[in-house]
Amino acid sequence: MSKPLVQSTGRRKSAVARVRLRAGTGQITVNKRPFDEYFGAASLRQHAVEPLKLASVQSNYDVDVTLDGGGVSGQAGALRLGLARAIMELDPDLRALLKKAGLLTRDAREKESKKYGLKKARKAPQYSKR
Repeated sequence: MSKPLVQSTGRRKSAVARVRLRAGTGQITVNKRPFDEYFGAASLRQHAVEPLKLASVQSNYDVDVTLDGGGVSGQAGALRLGLARAIMELDPDLRALLKKAGLLTRDAREKESKKYGLKKARKAPQYSKR
C-alpha cells in the first residue's frame, strides 16, 4: 500500500475517525471493509462523503478510514469531519467552500454525565408524597 498523501482525524460524540487519503480511483475502505458494507443506510453514506462531493474530488483519491467508538451515526459524522480536514490540508483554497457548508466545524455535543441520586443525567426517581 502506498504512503498516504495526507492523514487527518475527525471526532463526533465518542467516535474517532482516522482518515488517510491516497491518489487513486475513489475507493473508500472503512476498517478494512468496503464503505457500502460498513454503512448500511444510504443517508449515512451520503452524509459521510459530503465533503468529497462538495469539493468534486470523489474519483481522485482512495480513502482508508479507521473508525472506533460511538455508534454508526457518530462514526459517519466523525468520518465527514476527517474527510473535510484532509481535503482542506491537500488544497487550502477549498477551505472557504468547506467552511461555508459547515463541514469544518466540530459538533461539540456530548452525552451529559449521570448525576448521583438520579436515574440518568436529569431523570429523577418518581416522587412519592406519602
